Amino acid sequence: MGTDISGLVECRAWRLHEEGEPVWHAAVNLFMLYRGRDYDAFGCLFGVRNYANFRPLAAGRGRPADASDAVRAELDRLAQWPESVSGTSWITWAELKAVDWTELTEKDDSRIHEYRRTADGLEYVGKSAWSREFAEVSGIDRRVSEQEPTWPEGSEWRSGDRVYRSTRISRRDAVEENGEWQPVWTVMETLAALHGDENVRLVVWFDS
Repeated sequence: MGTDISGLVECRAWRLHEEGEPVWHAAVNLFMLYRGRDYDAFGCLFGVRNYANFRPLAAGRGRPADASDAVRAELDRLAQWPESVSGTSWITWAELKAVDWTELTEKDDSRIHEYRRTADGLEYVGKSAWSREFAEVSGIDRRVSEQEPTWPEGSEWRSGDRVYRSTRISRRDAVEENGEWQPVWTVMETLAALHGDENVRLVVWFDS
């Protein structure tokens, strides 16, 4: 079973007739902006399904103490099924603006990257924790190993037109500049321009 992300973009904004300090309000539900299931992005941002081995930006922070009414209501409702919700966290637009998207993972990806050799060079095929073809080339069978096999960083195996590599990826590889997350960033940036970078955040949780 796969893991999906849910959440809300919140904004701390002063409203007419409100007394005291500004409070957080739900601005838009995440499902209206992001409908993907990209584990590299989940790992990079929140440390969930972090097979690529990123240093997560905002892992396991839990529910904000000053969460909006909408966030509190939804997480209270989901608390009836505690086994189905995990990884609750949040990150502000100020933090996202400060990210070095060229930063690499802390160590090689737990999955082997497969390429096909063509007349124009290497063509990326995909990555996986194990494949029969890789096992035959490397002599490593992860299915029967109790521990994840290790090898020198940047190891490479070749067979015919296939190349298998152990490699690190960057945050930008996981969260592409104009990729699936761009609508989320656009909304957060727009709100931040009006209310301040520290006054816009994304609150998320995951279910499997």
